[in-house]
Amino acid sequence: MPGFRGFPGGKLVTLQIPDFSGARLLVAGDLMLDQYWFGATGRISPEAPVPVVHVRDGEERPGGAANVAVNLAELGAPAALVGIVGADEAAGRLESLLAERGVDCRFAVSPAAPTTTKLRVLSRGQQLIRLDREETATGVAVSVREPFVAALQGVGLVILSDYAKGALQEVGQLIAAAREAGVPVLVDPKGTDFARYRGATLLTPNQAEFEAVAGAARDDEDLLRRARLMLDELDLEALVITRSERGMLVVERSGEAQFLSTEAREVFDVTGAGDTVIATLGAAMAAGSTLGEAAALANLAAGLVVRKIGVAGVTPSELRVALHRRGKGGRGMVDEAALLEFVSEARSRGERVVMTNGCFNILHAGHVTYLEEAKSLGDRLVVAVNTDDSVRRLKGEGRPVNPVEDRMAVLAGLAAVDWVVPFAEETPARLIEAVLPEVLVKGGDYRPEQIAGGPAVLAAGGEVRVLAFREGRSSSRIIESIRGLR
Repeated sequence: MPGFRGFPGGKLVTLQIPDFSGARLLVAGDLMLDQYWFGATGRISPEAPVPVVHVRDGEERPGGAANVAVNLAELGAPAALVGIVGADEAAGRLESLLAERGVDCRFAVSPAAPTTTKLRVLSRGQQLIRLDREETATGVAVSVREPFVAALQGVGLVILSDYAKGALQEVGQLIAAAREAGVPVLVDPKGTDFARYRGATLLTPNQAEFEAVAGAARDDEDLLRRARLMLDELDLEALVITRSERGMLVVERSGEAQFLSTEAREVFDVTGAGDTVIATLGAAMAAGSTLGEAAALANLAAGLVVRKIGVAGVTPSELRVALHRRGKGGRGMVDEAALLEFVSEARSRGERVVMTNGCFNILHAGHVTYLEEAKSLGDRLVVAVNTDDSVRRLKGEGRPVNPVEDRMAVLAGLAAVDWVVPFAEETPARLIEAVLPEVLVKGGDYRPEQIAGGPAVLAAGGEVRVLAFREGRSSSRIIESIRGLR
C-alpha cells in the first residue's frame, strides 16, 4: 500500500516548515461557493421577530473541497482539483476564484444540479443565518472518475474531501485507482459508512464522526483502542482524529499514538477548520515530513484558522511565527540554509536582525548578560558558534571542553536567542556577509572595522556595536578554577 514516513522512534522532533512548492497534490470532492454578506444590525423587523441587517459588504470564497485546494495554495503547494459543478454562473465564479490562486480545475459539469452555494449573513462578527442552494449529485449521471484518473499522473498525494453531496459516490474506485498508481490517499470522511473508504492511507474524522461509527469512548484509552480496531477493519495506515478543544489524536498502525494538545488560543469561527487540517497534513506529508511532524503542523494550522472569520487558510509565514512564539520550531539550532530562510521571513515582517558569534565554550552569567543586551538591539538574535575544529585552531588542544552540539543546544535554550548556527571557518565573515544583519555585535575592545564581517554590514547600511564583557566572567577562568580543584 502507498505509505508515508511515520513517527521517528515514536517521538516528535523539532518542527520545521517544509518546502511545500515541490509537493504536487490532487484534491477531489464536493465543491461549494461560499458567499458572505456583512452588515450592521440595530433593530428588529416589524414583519417578524428577526434582526434587520443593513448589508454593506460581501465576498465569495471557494468552499468544501475547493477550500482544501485553496488551503494548499496558501501553503504554496501546487494542486489540481476535481469535482462536480452545475452549468451555471456560480460555477464560473468558483473556477475564477480558484484560478486566481493557481489551482488547476478539472470540473465535471452536471446539467441537472446547481453548483452548491452557501450564503452566510454576518453582523458584528456573528453569523445570523445561512442560506443553502444545493442538490445532492447522487444518482446523477455525472462522474469525477475520468478527470480524477487523468489528473493522477505526477501527483504525490491525494486528498478526498467528502461533504456527502455526491461527488464521491465512487470513492472506492478512486481509492483503488490511487493505490494502483502508488499514491497515498487521505480522506476527510462524512456519514457513518466508513467502510466506503476501505484501503485509504489515512482518515481525518472529528471525534463525533469517529464515535458515530466506532461507538462512544469512555476515556482516552478506550478511544485509542477503538481507533486501532478501525485501522485493522478498514485496512488503514493511520487515523488523525480531531478533538476540538482537546486537540488531536494521531494513531499509526506501526507506531506509537500521539495525543496533541490544542493550539487554539481564541476561537472566532470553526468553519473550514477540517479543510485546513487535511490540507496542511497532506501538504506536509507530500513535502517529506513524517506523520508526526505533519500532524503537529496541521494541529497548529487549525489553531490559527479558527481565529479567522469564514473559510480561510494559513500561510507558511503564519506557521513560522506561531512556531516561534510557542518555542516549538522556527527557532533554535539551524543550518545556514535554514537560517537564511528564517532571516528572510523575519525581514518580510519588518523585524530587525542582530547577530553575534563566539566559541561559548562554557556558558556563564557573562554570556547570558551579553546575549540579552545584544537581543535588546533588535527583534531576532542570531548566534554563530565555532565548530570544534575551529575552536582548536583558535584556542589550542584541549579545547573545546564541550562539543559544538552541546554548546549550541545550551545557547538555543536561552530566551534571548532565536537561532544558533555553526561555522567552520577561521572567522564568521562569510556567514555574516551572507546574513547581513541590521546589527552586528561583538564583545571586547574591538573597533567596528576590525570585527569580522563588520565592513560588509556597514556597507549594507547596518550597525556594528561593541559591548563590554562582564568583569570576572570567562570560560578560561572557569576552566582554570576547575583544574585547580583537582
